[in-house]
Amino acid sequence: MRGRGARGGPDTDERYVEEALAVVDDSGARDRPGEARPGRPPEKRHGPEQQQRDVAHDRDVAHDRDLEHDRDLEEALALVRDPGSRDVRSEPRTPGTGPGTPRYPGARDSGRDRPPEAASSATPERHPRHETTPWPEARTAAERAARSVPRREPADVPLENALGMVLAAPLTALTDLPSFNTSAMDGWAVAGPGPWDVREEGILAGHTEPAPLEDGEAVRIATGARIPPDTTAVLRSEHGSMDGKGRLHAVLPPALGSEGAGRTHTVAHGQDIRPRGQECHTGDQLLPPGALVTPAVLGLAAAAGYDTLCALPRPRVEVLVLGDELLTEGLPRDGLIRDALGPMLPPWLRALGADVVAVRRLGDDAEALHRAVMSSTADVIVTTGGTAGGPVDHVHPTLRRVGAELLVDGVKVRPGHPMLLARTRDDQHLVGLPGNPLAAVSGLLTLAEPLLRGLAGRAAPEPYTLPLRESAHGHPYDTRLVPVVVRADHALPLHYNGPAMLRGIAAADALAVVPPGGARPGQEVELLDLPWVWAE
Repeated sequence: MRGRGARGGPDTDERYVEEALAVVDDSGARDRPGEARPGRPPEKRHGPEQQQRDVAHDRDVAHDRDLEHDRDLEEALALVRDPGSRDVRSEPRTPGTGPGTPRYPGARDSGRDRPPEAASSATPERHPRHETTPWPEARTAAERAARSVPRREPADVPLENALGMVLAAPLTALTDLPSFNTSAMDGWAVAGPGPWDVREEGILAGHTEPAPLEDGEAVRIATGARIPPDTTAVLRSEHGSMDGKGRLHAVLPPALGSEGAGRTHTVAHGQDIRPRGQECHTGDQLLPPGALVTPAVLGLAAAAGYDTLCALPRPRVEVLVLGDELLTEGLPRDGLIRDALGPMLPPWLRALGADVVAVRRLGDDAEALHRAVMSSTADVIVTTGGTAGGPVDHVHPTLRRVGAELLVDGVKVRPGHPMLLARTRDDQHLVGLPGNPLAAVSGLLTLAEPLLRGLAGRAAPEPYTLPLRESAHGHPYDTRLVPVVVRADHALPLHYNGPAMLRGIAAADALAVVPPGGARPGQEVELLDLPWVWAE
């Protein structure tokens, strides 16, 4: 499957070499400022001031086009030297990569009521000095975007709904744990030194406080049951033996295989008794604000007497799946392909701490996309495909139309470089993912993960590195994210890591951050863990 906006001809090494040789043989084939390309009518000039603006614009465009040709030549020649490097061209490069700020001109004062004719052109009008964002800076921009959103009020959430959320207040002990002396083992509660006379009735967990024991007396007791007053210790079942007169003795178990097995022994005071307050006392802080609610946290909160938790609400996410070529069931056929992102993104986003409120399939319909963005009440809108410059790539025109501010417009990472991040309202952002599946995963971990983590109040994971067991091919000037499996003290790069492939990531434990130029065997690389924490 080719990327959205990359629906041109076949992606072949021969074509790249041919293009490179054409550039070498005829550098004059590039457009000059103010010159028309072959087959294109001359541009109309309307006056001296307009002509000056047009000449300046053409100069900038020509400069950017020269950079594009130079990079094309570099990649193509790299293919001649190493045919295995063809994946550096697996996705289209966003037009116009000169220096500048990734923001639509006039975005701040355009408003969300821009008339429909503003999006009439299928090809987005990119800023002539636009430059894609380095990968680390893109992640920082997403974190900064989350911090710019007004803090949402915490809420009391039932325990069964709190998994994956973040505590907004300390988790404080409401009682001592345990709240009474309990037996740590099945056996006998005994008082004083043995042997002991055994009561007929036993003590089970959940019963009210039993009668006190007298010295030389014992009673059967279950794990977790309340200890009778005046109990000296709990004698484990395997350490007790009854004599012919029905009296209980403490003996070493035969299973020990020692010479002393079966001989009597003394029982230490307090043995196998969990005293009240052993784990915590009333008022102790069990967990600080900002702690992630895991299954273990739910158990601790329940044990401490909580029915609800004060937590930060999950960011609400709406997923918009774009593309007329996508099927929702059955085998690919007649030029149509199965939608992989519709089933994959919602659980992935939930694992990142989001509440996915809707998944809508819009096809390649500019008006439907505009209506969906305008009407969405989600904290984050996630789109799939349509972020490049193809004839049906409507994300950029729609963002211009609603007056959005582009925070990241293209990232220097492969796969997935046409990804984007925009602020559509003060309290709403849009993450535009490429349409190719692995490229979309790259966008998730580059832009969506830092944004959602910040909105959910989650702490950033500690970065870590591992050496590569095998070399990882790199892009000449972009970061590359490569699926890997983690094996104790190293990471092994996986095959099937092209932009349209999911076979590698389906078997992966993490993504390796491969620097420009690649990484050799034994080289330490940063790893991005995959968030396989399935939350409702």
